[in-house]
Amino acid sequence: MKFPILETERLKLIELTHHHVDCVLEIFSMEEVIKFYGTDRFTIPAEAASLIELFRKNFVEKRGIRWGIKLKESQRIIGTLGLNGLQLKNKRAEIGYELHPAYWRKGYTSEAITSVLKYSFEQLDLFRIGAIVFPENEPSLTLLRKLGFNNEGLLRSYIFQNGEPQDTYILSLLKTEWKKAR
Repeated sequence: MKFPILETERLKLIELTHHHVDCVLEIFSMEEVIKFYGTDRFTIPAEAASLIELFRKNFVEKRGIRWGIKLKESQRIIGTLGLNGLQLKNKRAEIGYELHPAYWRKGYTSEAITSVLKYSFEQLDLFRIGAIVFPENEPSLTLLRKLGFNNEGLLRSYIFQNGEPQDTYILSLLKTEWKKAR
């Protein structure tokens, strides 16, 4: 399967490669970015390179798709967005994303997610997109609810971050709900 390139008005969602190590390192080294990501802060380029390799491997093995979010006007990678835990047979995946703080609250994440939802439901024929979100991550919860996601419940001590158990919410959007809202 060829990596799917998606385009929106302001963004191009592309495959991340070793050329993007510095951008990924910069984003994942910021405490405010990884605060609700479920991982520890990156400190060396090898960590970013390993993450990009994991994204590549997951795509090849049909377990996930992770796009780099690139601004069309500057060609800069400003974050990543993707489908984790992709199960084509069961028609489901979980969406995950992060964005460089300089680009928060400008509508980029919403624009990118909308494109990935369309691709997921129309091209991959998925039926359910889930999302795991820390309860304290109000901006993400607000965004997902605005896009039609419903809160299904609290997963207690679901993620360990910085050696501590963290609760998360599980949200989902079904293809039928997405179609109805369009």
